[in-house]
Amino acid sequence: MFAVVRTGGKQYRVAAGDKIAVEKLAGEAGDTITLGDVLLAGEGDKLADAAKTTVSAEIIAQAKSEKVTVFKKRRRHNYRRKNGHRQQMTLLRITAVGDSKAEKKAAPKKEAAPKAEEKKAAPKKEAAEKKAPAKKAAPKKEAAAKKAPAKKAAPKKAAAKKTEAKK
Repeated sequence: MFAVVRTGGKQYRVAAGDKIAVEKLAGEAGDTITLGDVLLAGEGDKLADAAKTTVSAEIIAQAKSEKVTVFKKRRRHNYRRKNGHRQQMTLLRITAVGDSKAEKKAAPKKEAAPKAEEKKAAPKKEAAEKKAPAKKAAPKKEAAAKKAPAKKAAPKKAAAKKTEAKK
């Protein structure tokens, strides 16, 4: 199934498994979001009701697009300005395109299996942490007290003796 979605003032044709780069959306990598503004939906040649269709996506990363160079010049006026800009964008992986009813039914089944695995794996991790306590770093030795710089009185005395000898 495919859908045409509007986000960030642009339209994207998406299907499950597609990766797209859109204008920056709120969220961190790994978060799941729902793209609500579905303009068109269908499968093959048949069109479905876009109002009932939802598109869910996972944020892969928050990134910057390629640099755009802005160069302004006015002839014979010694006027040149050069600027650059990198637009913030979000990389998305489309996880599901379909009716909200079908998506809600399918979602709990997918999420139930990983949670059970995490519960089984969590006690093992905790037991491993209890068996092997974290090693503490050895205390640092205090630096030896710095000696005060030796006074250079001896050379002054030698210089004083030389001046006396000359007299």
